[in-house]
Amino acid sequence: TTLLYTIKFEPPSIMASSSSATTTTSSSSTIETVVVHPLVLLSVVDHYNRIDKVSSQKRVVGCLLGSLRKGVLDVSNSFAVPFDEDDKDPDVYFLDHDYLESMYAMFKKVNAKEKIVGWYHTGPKLHPNDIKINEIIKSYCPESVLVIIDAKPRDLGLPTDAYIAVEEVHDDGTPTTKTFDHVKSEIGAEEAEEVGVEHLLRDIKDTTVGTLSQHLTTQVAALKSLQSKLQDISRYLTQVTDGKLPVNHPIIYQLQDVFNLLPNLNVPDLMKAFTVKTNDQNLVMYTASIIRAVIALHSLINNKTTNCAAEKEGTKKVEVEKEDKEEKEKDTKEDSNKKDVKS
Repeated sequence: TTLLYTIKFEPPSIMASSSSATTTTSSSSTIETVVVHPLVLLSVVDHYNRIDKVSSQKRVVGCLLGSLRKGVLDVSNSFAVPFDEDDKDPDVYFLDHDYLESMYAMFKKVNAKEKIVGWYHTGPKLHPNDIKINEIIKSYCPESVLVIIDAKPRDLGLPTDAYIAVEEVHDDGTPTTKTFDHVKSEIGAEEAEEVGVEHLLRDIKDTTVGTLSQHLTTQVAALKSLQSKLQDISRYLTQVTDGKLPVNHPIIYQLQDVFNLLPNLNVPDLMKAFTVKTNDQNLVMYTASIIRAVIALHSLINNKTTNCAAEKEGTKKVEVEKEDKEEKEKDTKEDSNKKDVKS
């Protein structure tokens, strides 16, 4: 299985309590990573677009199917569930249990290994009634996972965010409350799915755009994504230093590893090597684009010359056929005149 993943350094603002008291979260979940397959993303987008055409519903809800192995939750399939809610009152919502059970029974006949592992909605953020809906899904799956899939992503990066429900313990003695804790999410695909995704991308690829412009567009998109991630890291560290968020040591360790892998850009030889390498690559791409344009222009000229030659030959054939026809008509007229004279 080939996995394309991005670690998301997201500040644990969801776990923070609204009060000034300190809070701790306790979780017995064995889920460390949630891997979402492309089939799930396509199904969710299709579900959202179908509902968006006929209803003013802001988000859609469905069930996730998959399996858990060694701390990795593999979400390989999904199905939609009829859902509706009141925008003004979060306590008023409808989730069709009968439809959910009947659909799961049919999916179980097709693939018994895929079990209900959680649910999804198109967010794009957490809603107040998500905890209550998660408790309903827990009746089918004890370790229910919520995956928010943004059907219309505006920012660059992964369109998925995974959460698990945890108990929040307050130090001031107030009763515990349930909240969501963020889990690392990835986009993964098996070999067959990778082939299907490549064919889809090939269909939507603009063939009129050259490889140079595509490469530059991809680089600009990657730099924008990197900038947004760096801004998230800076925002999180600023909130930690200001005392607004608690220190999360695993995140700090990962950031330290990232900083240790960064090259020392103060060395002139390294900067020169980077510049020379980049210029060489750009020169090769630019030369290849020019050659491609010249070859395309040459093919166009050859095509026009062959078409002109074919048209000339066609006109010559038409003229020859006309002359032959006229000669035949003259011969027939002369023969008829000779017959008349003899008679």
